[in-house]
Amino acid sequence: MEHNSAIVIAMFGTTVESALKGILNIQDKMTARYPNTPVRFAFTSNIIRKRWQKRAADPEYRQLHPEIPTEVFEVKTVLATIADLQDQGYDSIVLQPTHIVMGEEFLDLGTYVDSLLRMGTIKKKKYKPFYKIALGRPALGMYGTAHPYAEDILAAAKALASDAELARSAQAALVYMGHGNEHFPSAGSYLELAQQMRTLYPDVVTLIGNVEGFPPLSNVINELKRLGVHRVLLKPFMMVAGDHSVNDMAGPEEDSWKSVLEKNGCTVVVAESGLGEIDAFAELFVRNAGEAAADAGISLNA
Repeated sequence: MEHNSAIVIAMFGTTVESALKGILNIQDKMTARYPNTPVRFAFTSNIIRKRWQKRAADPEYRQLHPEIPTEVFEVKTVLATIADLQDQGYDSIVLQPTHIVMGEEFLDLGTYVDSLLRMGTIKKKKYKPFYKIALGRPALGMYGTAHPYAEDILAAAKALASDAELARSAQAALVYMGHGNEHFPSAGSYLELAQQMRTLYPDVVTLIGNVEGFPPLSNVINELKRLGVHRVLLKPFMMVAGDHSVNDMAGPEEDSWKSVLEKNGCTVVVAESGLGEIDAFAELFVRNAGEAAADAGISLNA
């Protein structure tokens, strides 16, 4: 029996037009690697999808933003995107998240995959809606015996060489603002990534703090003071430079990271670009999708 494969890139999404560059860059890299395999993306955020649906129904908005692809206006949930592909005859799906770590949203995708694979028919196994579905790893890896997470973290650190160079040129420490999570222990991955970057780029002080969970911004500030650093390059450690970047990181409010750092004696240089805009970082997800397909025995048409 012939099996047809496709790739779905799962993203939280963004409503910030300029931040779409990170999302589209990942899709472009995936399509370039697998030109004969359908590559779709889906947004996991209900709020963001509804915002794009509203914009799609606004002729004036669409006229003002001809640069936004139709696929963004028509973006669907992960399950709806997979269902569309199944309806078109694709029974082997690689679901590649663009998450940084194994947090809540990544684990939710795992439940989707498990549930879809359990779907069957009473009569014959070959009539199951899906032959195989594989879930790719997040950027900083996951637990398991197939792919050591430390290797994923090292690959991510190498992919961020351009950020280290940016900080070096600015004669500043590199301070990342990650999202983090208050309910899932992801801090170790962030801290190990920062350590790997300090090892690879010893002339650049690299620190990571999170909006939620550990380590908080206060830890970053304490470390900057301990090291006597007074100039920082502030950059989002997120796939897109969306709302968190515009407001929480670099906004004019007193509690933005930029404002708090300045109150603590730092000169702050802001780099408002997401990780997805870095070609080498976007390629990590292309690699992870390919390895997930290989592990599951799914053939992707290059």
